[in-house]
Amino acid sequence: MSPTIDAAPVFTVVIPARLASSRLPNKPLADIGGAPMVVRVAQRALLSAASQVVVAADDPSIVQACLSHGVQAILTRQDHPSGSDRLAQACQLLGLEDEALVVNVQGDEPLMDPVLINEVAQLLAACQEASMSTAAHAIETVTEFINPNVVKVVLDARQLAMVFSRAPIPWWRDGNAQGVTVLPEPRPLRHIGIYAYRAGFLKLFPTLAVAPIETVEALEQMRAMWHGYKIAVHVTPQAPGPGVDTPEDLQRARALWAQSIGH
Repeated sequence: MSPTIDAAPVFTVVIPARLASSRLPNKPLADIGGAPMVVRVAQRALLSAASQVVVAADDPSIVQACLSHGVQAILTRQDHPSGSDRLAQACQLLGLEDEALVVNVQGDEPLMDPVLINEVAQLLAACQEASMSTAAHAIETVTEFINPNVVKVVLDARQLAMVFSRAPIPWWRDGNAQGVTVLPEPRPLRHIGIYAYRAGFLKLFPTLAVAPIETVEALEQMRAMWHGYKIAVHVTPQAPGPGVDTPEDLQRARALWAQSIGH
């Protein structure tokens, strides 16, 4: 049984932003509707119930771009191996107490739903046994199900994650014997890359040993589970807006922004 979710708790949104990107150079500064993408992400987050929204950047140019648009930003080290390490330093720079709730909104999600940000924070506040929370939604097509770039998650009866994988899980033993042609029921869940943490766990996470399954799957959240920490999952009925990884993604995000938000 999933926990009862009450009113929005006090939480901080931190948006990690790294200038280097192999597929889209200077991605955080890419223009969307007249402002840098990372600024658009922050503006969406500011529509949530967050008490503060902060961009954690690895380059002064990102900090300056944010400040020029009225978005709070801090400079973090350039050599962090992951976004979680950057978040951990941000918690220290912001002086957040260990029990403070932090929502990580990726810097390449300019179409993020502010309601989903609230829901992920609310879930973690309500689920004391979890160290993290995240989100998922039902997969709609076989193509999506078998795509290794689409991360799947399986939940237990308490809405806690049992496993994340790039493989098509759960595997339908009888229905998939001749290959994956239809989706199992209930529908498999696609993981959405938004997380809430308690700040104390964020500070601990970089000190945990990397898990073998994390290395194989290239899924950082498996490190927490491998060490015995719980991840609560909010299942949303609506798929989130697409993120931006490539020039093609950027063009699509610009069009969607103009149609649905920036008109």
